[in-house]
Amino acid sequence: MTFNPDSDISGHRTRRPGRTAAIAGGGVGLLGIIALLAGPLLGIDLSGLVGGGTQGGSAPESGGTVLACETGEDANTQDDCRMAGAQVLLDDYWAQHVEGYTPPQLYVFEGQTSTQCGTASNSVGPFYCPPEQGVYIDPDFFQIMRQQFDASAGELAQLYIVGHEWGHHIQNITGTMTQYPNNGTGPDSNSVRTELQADCYAGAWLADAATLEDENGVEYLQTPTEAQLKDALNAAFAVGDDHIQEQSGFSNPESWTHGSSDQRQYWFASGYENGLGSCDTFAVDGSQL
Repeated sequence: MTFNPDSDISGHRTRRPGRTAAIAGGGVGLLGIIALLAGPLLGIDLSGLVGGGTQGGSAPESGGTVLACETGEDANTQDDCRMAGAQVLLDDYWAQHVEGYTPPQLYVFEGQTSTQCGTASNSVGPFYCPPEQGVYIDPDFFQIMRQQFDASAGELAQLYIVGHEWGHHIQNITGTMTQYPNNGTGPDSNSVRTELQADCYAGAWLADAATLEDENGVEYLQTPTEAQLKDALNAAFAVGDDHIQEQSGFSNPESWTHGSSDQRQYWFASGYENGLGSCDTFAVDGSQL
């Protein structure tokens, strides 16, 4: 999925935090595609292993710069501007579906930066910090995925990842995190249900994203291709707890916090094909997750 070059993504200004001293400077149905995937990609948990921001830490660093991303062409050629473009679409989408929607702050950083939820870095991966209502992403992480984990981490996969983190913000501001607090780990835990719902939210958003228009009536995004949908599904596969554990040589479902690869693909596909109404992962029996 690429942005239409002439679309206007200047509606928001995405903040790049101040650097620390260590830093220099439509298509085929997704449920059908799942069965056609040739094999798993190597990968780590793209949503971050900090448990939704439960680690201790300091306040975000002050200062920094603000990205100036103006057009869809900027989003097509620069990973950080792609994140800024996603922010515009996500805010437009969720403002239509959540009464009194308030957007999170998107922080695009390099290397590492301090947050109230611990240190954000490209080794941790993108994550959402509830106390700040902030989404943290280092675009260099996508390069790590490509170079070290044999993953394409293409445009739609990147949008899936940022859409997942936005899903956590929706859970935060709508009270889902309060209603279903952390109750430990395991395949039926609230943590797994929270992550799978965020996957579903990301799918629902991406299904509608190509229909959203800027103030001039230009659609932001082109319709995703089958190859791009496969790329997003492979990203969902790569972040499954069972897949991550297999790469480390062990298997322990009782330690899961994010769900299996099959579950993550399924719930992303459910949101994409069936919309937000299919995303209540807390209402289903554990055997249906």
